[in-house]
Amino acid sequence: MEEEAMIRIRDLERSWREFRIEDINLAIDRGEYFVILGPTGAGKTLLLELIAGFYLPDGGEIWIDGVNVTDLAPEERGVGFVYQDYALFPHLTVKENIEFGLRVKKLPEPEIRRSVSEMMELLGIEDLKDRYPDTLSGGERQKTAIARALILKPDLLLMDEPFSALDLRTKQRMQDELKKIHRESGVTMVHVTHDQTEAMVMADRIGVMMEGRIVQVGGVREVFNKPLNERIAEFLGVENVLEGVISEVDDGLSIIDIGGIEISAVTDLEVGSRVNAFLRPEEITISKVSQKTSARNNIEAKIEKIVNLGAVVRIELDSGLVALTSRRSAEELGLERGVEVYASFKATAVHVVRRGSK
Repeated sequence: MEEEAMIRIRDLERSWREFRIEDINLAIDRGEYFVILGPTGAGKTLLLELIAGFYLPDGGEIWIDGVNVTDLAPEERGVGFVYQDYALFPHLTVKENIEFGLRVKKLPEPEIRRSVSEMMELLGIEDLKDRYPDTLSGGERQKTAIARALILKPDLLLMDEPFSALDLRTKQRMQDELKKIHRESGVTMVHVTHDQTEAMVMADRIGVMMEGRIVQVGGVREVFNKPLNERIAEFLGVENVLEGVISEVDDGLSIIDIGGIEISAVTDLEVGSRVNAFLRPEEITISKVSQKTSARNNIEAKIEKIVNLGAVVRIELDSGLVALTSRRSAEELGLERGVEVYASFKATAVHVVRRGSK
């Protein structure tokens, strides 16, 4: 990975007023779509700006494409940057915004015209070329900002909350557009967001950032299904965090005693280990018939609360579990407060860590 990484960050640290990021060690592969995911105030934007060169670190190194760029100016790093508010020049047309960087470089006029035409065609904004930013929709401004960044042919594109100003429908459309641009351009992209769904949709890999540190890195399924600790699990929407003790190990499955309720899980921890068992609510199936098998947990419980979330409903059980099911399924089963049901989930859906893991 040492040779393949487009970005390699070693022991990076930087203070900003009362806030500090530190111990950042990260490798991002060439051509990867990498999402830095974390709550507001985690330090995500500061990390992105350090990679771009807008600030210099207090310590550590940043390598881009095999070159130590730690002390280089932004324009020497070969990096494109898309700001949260897109930062378009209001007095320039779409075409003039896109070609601005090429004119600063004093490229020949025919080359500028050809490059701008190709870029606008790639993003499907040819018909916007003579319009000004204040006449554009959020999606159109975003496309213009991405075109302005990509036209300089950066090896790396950094994006700070690029979808935050968009309505849901435009956001979903732009996610598809950006994934297409990523495939066709081959540019390494690093995308900062606090939105878990956005990270799931866009990322090849995710780096979770909390309180100035990268606390977990992995593929989408790994990060969301196997959080390293309770704090990460809660941020990622793993509502079922169950405290227990491993009481026995039988035929490759561990039995965890959770306040008198036993569940099966797959873990290599030893008997007597005090653990947290993480279970995403969408992994639980609600039914009125027991589905007990050796590798499937089946807990009898009573519905305490049902919350309608539109296409899905959130079901809170007196066992302490929270499940999600489709509204249609809930209606067909006649689920309502007080109804007795079975909460069923696979042993492999339970992610177990030793309690107190950091």
